[in-house]
Amino acid sequence: MINKYRWYEFVLIYAGLALFLTFILAPFITAFTVSLRPMQSLFSIPYRFLSENMTFEAYWQMWSSVPLLARYMVNSIFISSAITICGLLAIVPAAYAFARFEFSGRTGLLAGFLAVNMVSGAVLIIPLYKVMQQLGVLNTYFAMIVPGTAFVIPTGIWLLRSYLMKIPRELEEAAWVDGAGKLYTMIRVILPIALPGIMVVAIATFIAAYAQQFIFALTFNSVNELNPLPVGLFQFFGRQTVVWNELMAASLVGILPVLLLYVFLQRYIVAGLTAGAVKE
Repeated sequence: MINKYRWYEFVLIYAGLALFLTFILAPFITAFTVSLRPMQSLFSIPYRFLSENMTFEAYWQMWSSVPLLARYMVNSIFISSAITICGLLAIVPAAYAFARFEFSGRTGLLAGFLAVNMVSGAVLIIPLYKVMQQLGVLNTYFAMIVPGTAFVIPTGIWLLRSYLMKIPRELEEAAWVDGAGKLYTMIRVILPIALPGIMVVAIATFIAAYAQQFIFALTFNSVNELNPLPVGLFQFFGRQTVVWNELMAASLVGILPVLLLYVFLQRYIVAGLTAGAVKE
């Protein structure tokens, strides 16, 4: 039986949670207040967190300041969705193979995937540029999707493999006894059960793809209409000044797709993260 917390333990727990939430939410709250403030009050001395004449004007003005802003958001969503779909096509069978089959070099490959996660995309940007140039795919969506997919696959394999290992092997053995092949068993027996885990991997992949677009797009693309949102936000940086209130407004609007995705698929995330937490 779990003992009840004493009153001072409750205080410490909630104080720790409040401190944690403060560090997490403070940048978003600050960005929101900056987006509401007029430019002339952003650099006032002494600095004030809130000021007079706070309005939502920046949220309307940003669309005219950067006319292709909506296109950049659509590009980001398209690129992230393509990376997620292409990534899952590789992650699901690979994670299933690592979770269920014993083969030579299995441990070394898993260690190699883990090592890839420690390498920044900036380290490989010049070789990748040469490859894209030789393939003739610069200034296309392809040049941004392929490297992005390659960098999200290792993490996805590790996440999904851990989930698949919790699924009882007896389910597959029963299907094999009935004459089902390994591919049929994976598709019709294991994947429906592993759907919460796959959804967690898909969401994590989409968020990672949405966040890592800047360096690949800036290097492999020079067509303005194909730029994703992180590169499009650079247009708020002028030669003489930076339109900080509109930049903050566009940044907050830009994270809405990820936020909405998380809200609507929250039940899958909770189910995927808590599966196997209780031993039967």
